[in-house]
Amino acid sequence: MLDKSEVDAPLTNLSKDEIAKFDRLADQWWDPQGKYQTALSFNAARLSFIKAQIQQHFASNSNTVSVLDVGSGGGLISEPLAKAGYQVTGIDPSSVSVQVAKQHALRSSIEVNYIHGLASDLDPQKKQFDVVINAEVVEHVPDQQLLINQCAKLVKPGGLLILATLNRTVKSWLIAIVGAEYVMGYLPKGTHSWDKFVKPDELIAWTSEHGFCVRQSTGLSLNPLSKKWSLNQNLAVNYVLSLSRE
Repeated sequence: MLDKSEVDAPLTNLSKDEIAKFDRLADQWWDPQGKYQTALSFNAARLSFIKAQIQQHFASNSNTVSVLDVGSGGGLISEPLAKAGYQVTGIDPSSVSVQVAKQHALRSSIEVNYIHGLASDLDPQKKQFDVVINAEVVEHVPDQQLLINQCAKLVKPGGLLILATLNRTVKSWLIAIVGAEYVMGYLPKGTHSWDKFVKPDELIAWTSEHGFCVRQSTGLSLNPLSKKWSLNQNLAVNYVLSLSRE
């Protein structure tokens, strides 16, 4: 049975403005000197947590673990996980980003199954994944609960759902928008909308309806001097939740 968010949702849960925004920046995903320079450092810290969660949860050989990266962008998460030996599928609504990701993986001789599309295009009745990752995506879609519901249904029983986003706090507005976009210029202006940030309790409530419980969480913070990101226990701005499905 469909829940209310799925019945009332638009046919495609995406914003054309958001897609156009990332289309314009897609060619800079992997450029260490480009507009995503600080984001690449952020990704390294985020990946360390994601990899640790997968390794700790699955005792089997990495070659048997299937991973779905929802909103895979230029492949910043998909490609390193594939390099680590996981069977990775990346899906993204930006055809430009998907092409950039495919080209980079080809140059790196790394195999990733990239798909141009939405999570809603995937049928959980036909295929589920050991790990589903939704990183810095939920704050860019019109119906956030619908996206989380779709991701949750794509996780196998006993699998992991890893969600990364920004908390909706005064601190996140000051740091992630005023500081990062308008003062320091770490991200292009208009990258985020504060009212689309999601509190951890909201994600936990949405996923608990599908039998998930929090396994571990982490916050991320930037050292403004070194411009390096690190993991911590403060979830007030950027955070990642690792949830397991019973």
